[in-house]
Amino acid sequence: MNQEERPIIQMHNIEMHFGSVIALSGVSIDLFSGECHCLLGDNGAGKSTFIKTMSGVYKPTHGDILFEGKPMHFDDPRNAIKAGIATVHQHLAMIPLMSVSRNFFMGNEPIKKVGPLKLFDLDYANRVTMEEMHKMGINLRGPDQAVGTLSGGERQTVAIARAVYFGAKVLILDEPTSSLGVRQTANVLMTIDKVRKQGIAVVFITHNVRHAFPVGDQFTILNRGHSMGTYRKSEIDQNSLMTMMAGGEEIQDLEATIQGEK
Repeated sequence: MNQEERPIIQMHNIEMHFGSVIALSGVSIDLFSGECHCLLGDNGAGKSTFIKTMSGVYKPTHGDILFEGKPMHFDDPRNAIKAGIATVHQHLAMIPLMSVSRNFFMGNEPIKKVGPLKLFDLDYANRVTMEEMHKMGINLRGPDQAVGTLSGGERQTVAIARAVYFGAKVLILDEPTSSLGVRQTANVLMTIDKVRKQGIAVVFITHNVRHAFPVGDQFTILNRGHSMGTYRKSEIDQNSLMTMMAGGEEIQDLEATIQGEK
């Protein structure tokens, strides 16, 4: 990354309150095109709330969000999607019995005219689906293959390829590897690497440092709505990240207590 490059998204001192509950307290990140920014934290750390403020689901109680250098005020997630901020959720919005190509174009169906009729352009959809999946390293048996027959990692790749094809500038991945085996996880991480090399900014939300570290360029650690810092890969190692995520001094104090009781 060129250090003089302007971040595609800047989130400064973001706070999110739900009544008396403070879900986020002064969290800031800069997100750059062509980089993978890993958002790390245990359950309840505030990761989901933070990405929902980024993708237009929530409006922050306090703080500023800039998208491509301009204040971002999305009324709802559809505005964020139109602007190029796409989210791939942990529970994929796909229909298992439908074909890969139908799922790929769901909501964005290509249309061809046959006389007075407007029909789904199946040939175009099939061709594009096969091409885009091949770019991501997935060789389907055919575009009519049911999504339900794909592995979890392949389904994640379909969702990622779909977002990239429809113009994502920022791709938010919510725990994409949480329920995957070793080989499927490796495939998803390779897909993330391919996406960032296309110049797309990736936000990788996870609680697994071992999954984040190979593809991450920057790492932000959240703990109970607070930021414990943002680090570039050159500034921190995997063990230090794991220690900070696991509780740092709290874990060390617990170990000391257990040893003292023996």
